[in-house]
Amino acid sequence: MIDLKHLREHPEDFREAARQKQIGVKAVDAALKLDGERRELTGKVDELRSQLNVKGKPTAEELKALQKVKTKLTELEEKLKQVEAEFEEQVYQIPNLIAEGTPEGGEEDNREERAWGGQLKHEFEAKDHLTLAEAHDWIDFERGAKVAGSKFYFLKGSLVRLQFAVLQMILERLEAAGFTPMLVPQMVNSRVAAGTGFLPRGEERQIYKVEDEDLNLIATAEMPLTGYYADEILTRDQLPAVLVGYSTSYRLEAGAYGKYSKGLYRVHQFDKLEMYIFCLPEDSEAWHEKLVKIEEDICQALELPYRVVRIAGGDLGAPAYKKYDVEYWSPLEQTYRELMSCSNVTDFQARRLGVRYRDTDGKTRFVHTLNGTAAAFSRIPIAMLEIHQQADGSVKVPAAVLPYFGREKL
Repeated sequence: MIDLKHLREHPEDFREAARQKQIGVKAVDAALKLDGERRELTGKVDELRSQLNVKGKPTAEELKALQKVKTKLTELEEKLKQVEAEFEEQVYQIPNLIAEGTPEGGEEDNREERAWGGQLKHEFEAKDHLTLAEAHDWIDFERGAKVAGSKFYFLKGSLVRLQFAVLQMILERLEAAGFTPMLVPQMVNSRVAAGTGFLPRGEERQIYKVEDEDLNLIATAEMPLTGYYADEILTRDQLPAVLVGYSTSYRLEAGAYGKYSKGLYRVHQFDKLEMYIFCLPEDSEAWHEKLVKIEEDICQALELPYRVVRIAGGDLGAPAYKKYDVEYWSPLEQTYRELMSCSNVTDFQARRLGVRYRDTDGKTRFVHTLNGTAAAFSRIPIAMLEIHQQADGSVKVPAAVLPYFGREKL
């Protein structure tokens, strides 16, 4: 949710953000119009309520007049209720503001900030991750489809051990950096789903809904972690809250059957390690840069060539104020592909879920929240198999992972 005072005083900021994101463009003006109606009706309702607050015993004529006031009040209260519902609907469609310096345009306009590791090209005929994994019997999509449907799979043998070795390596590094590891609920209610931005109103559903219950399977640990402090007022001493959640993630991935859909790249279920921060508003920019640096350190430890890109306005989701992607270099396709993302959401999610802190002046204010991928175990195996495969079909294990895996090759 957005700051209503800011919306009233600087609507052009939200119009520009909506224009660049191509989300909720009409909602800004609709919300402003409804806000005016809502405030006008509220004034009239308050006035009529005051008229009903009479002292002493009213006369028969006064009772007749009061009845007319009561009838009018009931009518206006019903209208106010309807306008407030429409107002809330429009406000929920208005996206977060956009940070200064955000490139304008769509995905093709994302701007490279820096790169590491060069652009590898194998000197042998390399295999894509699915061909290589199936040749070693590390993955089985055919039986996954038999059991659960298309885009589900069984992970097997050395690839399972590699996932847990990488997970343990990253967790130890994050815990040393002050992150608290969390195992989270795999489902959230609709309020939390909507509050995080994964249940947009009037748009195509992104996540799985549990039939006949107010529960949704999570698309990332970001969702339950955002709801962790819902409706709470934190002290300044509790901030920053520096968390990392491990969970299975479930995504519909509707329409994801074209480009980059082969194998693990877009699946309905995968495991993910997600960094999450609750912090003071003045600290969120510094935390954003720190999270990106952590993602880069992970890539370097895994010996994965990468680049960091600043995401353009048209490629930002509704909650994000500023976002970076870390893309690994694919030696097979000779291009960069998304591996991790990192977003500063400012107070957008906190406003929706009522996460506040009490400042030194005693006033309550909304916290800022940030999220960043530590490891998505759909993308990490792709990158490692593509980059570290050898001419004999084996896969080299990076030095940083060796203490956790125990062998130099898969």
